[in-house]
Amino acid sequence: QVQLAESGGGSVQAGGSLRLSCRASEYIRTGRCMAWFRQAAGKEREWVADLVSNTGRATYANSVKGRFTVSQDSAENTLHLQMNGLQPEDTSIYYCATTDNVWRSCPSGQGNEYSYWGQGTQVTVSS
Repeated sequence: QVQLAESGGGSVQAGGSLRLSCRASEYIRTGRCMAWFRQAAGKEREWVADLVSNTGRATYANSVKGRFTVSQDSAENTLHLQMNGLQPEDTSIYYCATTDNVWRSCPSGQGNEYSYWGQGTQVTVSS
C-alpha cells in the first residue's frame, strides 16, 4: 500500500512562490495518475493538477493554469508542485494522491478515483 508524504507548505505573501513535494513510499509505475488537490477551510475539496506517471502529461485547473507547474522525479518517487504568483485564494491544505489503476488521461477532478492520499500540507498566502 502506497504511503504519500507532502512537504513544503508554509506562509508567503501574495505574489510569492512555494514548492510542494510529495514523496511516495514506492515507485509509481507508468500510467498511474498522481494529483494535487486542495481544500480551504469551510470549502469542498478542489482538484489542482494531475500528471500521468512517467509520461509528463499534465493537466491543470483553470484557477492555477499558468501559475502552477506539476513535475515528477521518478528516481526519488517524488511529485512536485511549483506554485508561483500565489494569491490569498490559494490558501488551503494541499494533498497529493495517486491512483491504483493505469490511465491514458487522468480522471481530472475525480477524487474518488484516487486510492491513496497524503496527510496534507498547509499553504497560507497573505495579502
